[in-house]
Parts: sequence; C-alpha cells; structure tokens
Amino acid sequence: MLSSTDNLQPATDNSPENTVAKTFHELDVWNKAIDLTAHIYESTAGFPKQEIYGLSSQMRRAAVSIPSNIAEGSARGTRRDFRQFVKQAEGSNCELQTQLLIAKRLGFGDATKLTTAEALSLEIGKMLGGLSAYLAREIEAKHTIPPHAD
Repeated sequence: MLSSTDNLQPATDNSPENTVAKTFHELDVWNKAIDLTAHIYESTAGFPKQEIYGLSSQMRRAAVSIPSNIAEGSARGTRRDFRQFVKQAEGSNCELQTQLLIAKRLGFGDATKLTTAEALSLEIGKMLGGLSAYLAREIEAKHTIPPHAD
C-alpha cells in the first residue's frame, strides 16, 4: 500500500536528481499539452463547417483530455493513480495523432499547422512515456522489500 506521502509529482524528464514538482502546473509535459490544445483549437478553426461536430470536435476533445488527465492524476494522491491518468493521457495523445493524420489526408485545415501540432504531439508522447516509466519505477521501489542485514 502506498503512503499518503506519495502525492508529489516528479519532474518530467525521468532523471532522479531532478526536483520533484509540487503541482501539475510545474510539469513541462502539462504546459506543452496546454500549448498543443490551444494549437489544435486554432488549427481546427479552419476546418470545413460540416466538421464542427465531426473530426474537429473529436480532435479538440482528445487534445483537452491530455492536460486534463495529467492534472487530475496529479491530484489523486498516489503515484499509482497518477500513473494511470498519465496512461490515459498517452491514449488521448495517440487518438489525437491518428486524427491529425486523418485531417491531413482529407486536406482539412492548414497542412503546416497540422504538421506543427503533430510534432508537438510526438514530443508530448515521449514526455508522457518518460513520466509513466518514472512513476512505474517509483511504484516498484515502494514495493521492494530491502534485504535484512544479519
């Protein structure tokens, strides 16, 4: 069982010597996800009107879900819960990557903006993977029983 002191979030790069972030606002991955969300809203504004409830809406929801899951997970109180929400953010990011490819293939929006969003999404994906791996190591370390010194 994890203790109540497990509610601190790690820095986004998975090096142990980094300072632990105190709130999700301090996480680089959350800030980049906010940037991505704003970029997606700007990019989808130029989509065809008939897509307002279709691909445009799905892309916006997926983008919003990424920083939202990071924030919610960080508030849950345990590393295990936080990691679960980071995994959900990873899933939303993969959804968004798929939707970006579909939008590009259909010729919706500005191709340059979509390519920029795609690159940012890939960067966020790597950051989320690193954060998830870090949290998994933290969880495992809590469950490892040190050997007895005889």
